[in-house]
Amino acid sequence: MKEEDVNRCQIQEWYPRFKLVSTRTFIHELPESFVQYLLDDSGPFLLPVSISNEDAFPNRIHNPEEEEDYQVSEGSGDEVEPLSPPSFPELELKIKESIETLGGAIFPKLNWSAPKDSAWISTSGTLRCTTFSEIALLLRSSDSLIHDLCHAYDSCSDKTMSRPPNFFLALRKWYPSFQPEMEFRCFVRGQKLVGISQREVTTFYPVLCEKKNDLEVLIEEFFNGIVRLKFESNDYTFDVYVTQDERVKVLDFNPWGAFTLPLLFTWEELEQKPREGDDLDFRIVESRCAVQPGLKTAVPYDYLDVSAGSGWDQFLRNAGEELQRQTKSPEAGA
Repeated sequence: MKEEDVNRCQIQEWYPRFKLVSTRTFIHELPESFVQYLLDDSGPFLLPVSISNEDAFPNRIHNPEEEEDYQVSEGSGDEVEPLSPPSFPELELKIKESIETLGGAIFPKLNWSAPKDSAWISTSGTLRCTTFSEIALLLRSSDSLIHDLCHAYDSCSDKTMSRPPNFFLALRKWYPSFQPEMEFRCFVRGQKLVGISQREVTTFYPVLCEKKNDLEVLIEEFFNGIVRLKFESNDYTFDVYVTQDERVKVLDFNPWGAFTLPLLFTWEELEQKPREGDDLDFRIVESRCAVQPGLKTAVPYDYLDVSAGSGWDQFLRNAGEELQRQTKSPEAGA
């Protein structure tokens, strides 16, 4: 993998060329002060001061009695001068205007990645944001974005830098009708589409078994007619979404290998493609028994209540009993 291959997958690089066949997106260059804010882990977790008085947790209940538990009494010797939270008024105003233009709700991503690992902390449990404060909360809470900020070029054979000179924030229109079963990852090897995988591999969707052949034709035609002609790398992956009226939308591009997930393939399999006479390999989860494990809750383990009587305790107990029942059943040895 070369640096140029990684650079082509930045959203500010590919989106202008695929704008007409992608979801509506506004892209803002981030000031270096905001980038450093995202990287700073030397002090307490502080959200930026909002000039619009927006709250990242608008539905929370303000309880002064609980706050008393965290107050330090005078003369205790533990007084610490409070830190002033940062403020990015110009960026906030630009983002607010973009959100309004995009219909009032967006999901954010940086050059390459979205903060999917921090969705658990939002009030909706998703990446849906309506304010600058909510965006800052997701970005500041994400560990996966450290890849974009510090390690994007680690797998490049011609690595000369650790980060791009500029970072960008992409605000992508939020579609409440989005169906996860209609998102797919496509694998291109030697400018040939060699594999397609269901994107959400932790769920079995019966509709995919019914539409598999039609979906394969739609995606392959989209690749040959648009993507292959406009994207310059030889080896890469791209994600697409198929709408209800059978239009294909490109959602993202990622480098071949490295940090990109192969989903229902392995990179060893994909490296062997294409061979002479090989057909396009389209993989979906074809039964409930074939789903792959994933942290569906997206909540850190330390936040789960697994104590006796809790919902998770009962769930784990039932799962253990079901596993024992299946192991002891006569069909288990068949």
